[in-house]
Amino acid sequence: MDRMKTVSVISLLLFSVGAGSCTRMQARSQGIDLLSTGFVGWQQIGGQEETWQFEDGILSAEGEDGGWLATLRQYGDFMLSLEFRVSPGGNSGVFIRAPLEGDPAYAGMEIQILDDYAERWRDLRPEQYTASIYDIQAPSERASRKAEEWQTMVIAAQETRVRVILNGEKVVDTDVAYFPYKFDTHPGLKRQRGYIGLQNHGSRVEFRNIRIRELPEIM
Repeated sequence: MDRMKTVSVISLLLFSVGAGSCTRMQARSQGIDLLSTGFVGWQQIGGQEETWQFEDGILSAEGEDGGWLATLRQYGDFMLSLEFRVSPGGNSGVFIRAPLEGDPAYAGMEIQILDDYAERWRDLRPEQYTASIYDIQAPSERASRKAEEWQTMVIAAQETRVRVILNGEKVVDTDVAYFPYKFDTHPGLKRQRGYIGLQNHGSRVEFRNIRIRELPEIM
C-alpha cells in the first residue's frame, strides 16, 4: 500500500471506531498533526537525545538509553492515529494518559508495539503482543504485520473506555474500570488525563502521520 492510500485508510478509520457514531465523527476534523513541526511539541523524558531522529516526516528511535518522548500537553479523551514500523525483533509502545514520573507503562497505560512474529517473543502472554493494553487486555486477534512493514493504529480513549484498531481491525474494546485488581500495579488505569508518549525500547522503531483529536462528546 503506498503512502497516499495508507493516509486515506487512516482517515476512514478515524470515522469508524464506534458503531453508530459515524455521522457525528464525520462532522469533526481529523485533528492535529503532532509531527508537523518535528520535535517541536515533544519533550524527551530520560535517555540520550541522539537516539531520536526526525527526517522526511519520519520520527525514529534506535539505540539503548533512549527514554521516551512525551507531548508537551496532556490529553484526557482523544482519538490518536499513527503509522509505525518495527525492525526484526523490535519492541516499542505508545503511552497514553501518562505522567512524566515513573514508568509510563504502569503509571499511565501502554498500547504495545512489537514484532509479534519474532522467535524471541513467542512465549509472551497474550496481553503483551501488539495492540494490547500492555499487561491488561489482549487483542482479540492477531492483526499485526511482519517486521519492516508499515502498520496503522488508531487508539480511542474516552472516560474509562479504550479501543484500539490495528491495520483496520478493531482488536481492543474494553473498559479499564473492569480491572480493579490491577490498580495497585497499574495505577495509570485510574488516570483521566496525561501525556501521549512514544517508547524507545532499544530496537529501531519508526513513526509517521501521528494525529490526535480531542473527544468532547461521548461516542
